[in-house]
Amino acid sequence: MGSTTIRSLGAGVALAFLGCATPHISPLAPPPYRAAIPAPYTATWTALVRALAQQNVPLRAIARDSGVIASDEFVTPINLYADCGQVGGTQLEGEALVSFTLFVEAEGAATRVQINSKMRTQAHRKGSSGKLRPTPVYPCATTGRFEANLFDSVRELTRE
Repeated sequence: MGSTTIRSLGAGVALAFLGCATPHISPLAPPPYRAAIPAPYTATWTALVRALAQQNVPLRAIARDSGVIASDEFVTPINLYADCGQVGGTQLEGEALVSFTLFVEAEGAATRVQINSKMRTQAHRKGSSGKLRPTPVYPCATTGRFEANLFDSVRELTRE
């Protein structure tokens, strides 16, 4: 056999194995979540810190002067705060590691807040059957629930 034939055979075998693999379909990452809170900066900041404490979100950094709050990674069920996509047409289930960074900025009598999220699988399985596996690690996108719940809490707390 010539070297060209061996290379062709090797490429064919590699394609056969790749053809058996099921593709991971990642969810589309939404843009950062933004909202305007109709309250002054100080009241909004205090409400954000209280709301995060009520939801038991572990904080890594909090800097009021620069308007940044960063959470540590924490575990959440997949599809609660994190959409981790599908493998072979079956939705991933299990646990995701999520973290959030909030940017708070005064804008007149209101306050603008932006939330950036970072998410990935920690332990997952295809569908509801099988054992949770830590690998491979898949990227996830936010479902928007954490952000919506947080802003609802902040709006409620700023009215008090």
